[in-house]
Amino acid sequence: MMPLRTAITCAALSACAAMTTPAFAYKVFVSNEKDNTVSVIDSEKLEVVKTIKVGQRPRGIIMSKDGKWVIVCASDDNRIEVYDANTYELVKHLPSGPDPELPILHTSGNPLYVSNEDDNLVTVVDIQTGKLITDVPVGVEPEGMGISPDGKVLVNTSETTNMAHFIDTATYDSIENVLVDNRPRVAQFTPDGSEVWVSAEIGGSVTVIDAKTKAVKKKITFEIQGITPEAIQPMGVRITNDGKTAFVGLGPANRVAVIDAKTYEVKKYLLVGQRIWNVNFTPDHKLLFTTNGTSNDVSVIDVEKLKVIKSITVGRYPWGVVSAPN
Repeated sequence: MMPLRTAITCAALSACAAMTTPAFAYKVFVSNEKDNTVSVIDSEKLEVVKTIKVGQRPRGIIMSKDGKWVIVCASDDNRIEVYDANTYELVKHLPSGPDPELPILHTSGNPLYVSNEDDNLVTVVDIQTGKLITDVPVGVEPEGMGISPDGKVLVNTSETTNMAHFIDTATYDSIENVLVDNRPRVAQFTPDGSEVWVSAEIGGSVTVIDAKTKAVKKKITFEIQGITPEAIQPMGVRITNDGKTAFVGLGPANRVAVIDAKTYEVKKYLLVGQRIWNVNFTPDHKLLFTTNGTSNDVSVIDVEKLKVIKSITVGRYPWGVVSAPN
């Protein structure tokens, strides 16, 4: 039997630890395309705690690898804006081509790759010096940006050419161009780097490409009772860290498809806000946030329970979403 004095001491230490150990929350940053703002959401409170005024028509939004910077595509200003993730102050501008839409960082944290919708180029920028490294020619209306886990391969999608372009990040040479369905939006590597998932907005499908052979392995399609096929428009794609489950936003169908990433079977559909654009996890992959363009909100999904737990009002036409530790 534990002595009374020891028991009291242990209880006191446990109570002290409980009081001093903070809950682990994240900042979730949402770009609002028509408000020229970024909403900051506390992932524990599930409410907006700050609104940042940014450049014109913010869309693509990512974090620096160290979590210190928020990097935003100000599409109508033809530039990239970098903000301090803690003070929310503008740090600097980075160059891009006309109408930058989606950015992605090399796995090392530098350089930055930016798809420029109006000039058929991917711009490569050193984020520390702010200098343009090169431009890589791709198809018409480049959009989606994916990077392999080892950082050796960049994938860009071109909306009008209907292709996924595989690019060597060391030489900037084109490795392969893979035809996918109409209007490809997002390219997402699986965590093990073996596959690339490409959503096609007008094609209504997700093409799964073997990252090594560049062969199409599977085309995933969707059927929702009461929803016309034309309204099912795959957009944002994210895959859990264990590689088992994929989430795909389905545009004006107002649903997120939950897919078994091993069998490619659609397990269920989750009802979210109107005109879902993009989806992204918190760093612990416990929550998934969706940007719902025409309902001006984000939906919060409990990843384990596969349940929508809250809707949070943000700015007008939320488009991109990313999160970082508080």
